[in-house]
Amino acid sequence: MTRVMIVDDQTLVRSGFRMILTRGGIEVVGEAADGAEAVALARRLGPDVVLMDVRMPEMDGLEATRRILAADPSCRVLMLTTFDLDKYVYAALSAGASGFLLKDVTAEHLIASVRLVATGDALLAPSITRRLVERFARADPNPEVHHDLAALTPRELEVLRLLGRGMSNTELARELHLSEATVKTHVARIFAKLNLRDRAQAVVVAYETGLVAPRGTGD
Repeated sequence: MTRVMIVDDQTLVRSGFRMILTRGGIEVVGEAADGAEAVALARRLGPDVVLMDVRMPEMDGLEATRRILAADPSCRVLMLTTFDLDKYVYAALSAGASGFLLKDVTAEHLIASVRLVATGDALLAPSITRRLVERFARADPNPEVHHDLAALTPRELEVLRLLGRGMSNTELARELHLSEATVKTHVARIFAKLNLRDRAQAVVVAYETGLVAPRGTGD
């Protein structure tokens, strides 16, 4: 059973999410009201997935995400926000979060999202992640992601560039005239060489390294 920790400074939000997840057969192992409490609790409980609010007192969700993932890279973090485009969410994706959810998410989508990221996948469709990156990547003077792409082969660079544009494996296969199995192999190698968690981070890296430019700047 997937083990989840809920982090939000609003008691009603935590209670509502706990009820939904429990009814969906997902175990809620703990709750925290701020980032500092979340870091300590995650270290003790070792959850599979953390639902993390962005804005909280004491320590915000971004810093808490950094610390939790630094201590346990196998943990997955889903950011909670009231906005669909939020610079803090973008920064959290850069720090390793696996996606974000709006707080008005439906019960069915919440359950499905937690199960998805628990398997190691990213919640966001790459095209949605790309919108975030296009809006904030060049505006951020202190990007979180720094990667040397020298380890990638020319083919892997091309695959990463197309990932950055939001293409699925099926679209990549069609564009590059490859089988989907071959594309999956290339994607897996890119993740391994760049130490990426999922496709969401791959999109961020593609922009932060300049492999893909935001629309209107030449790409």
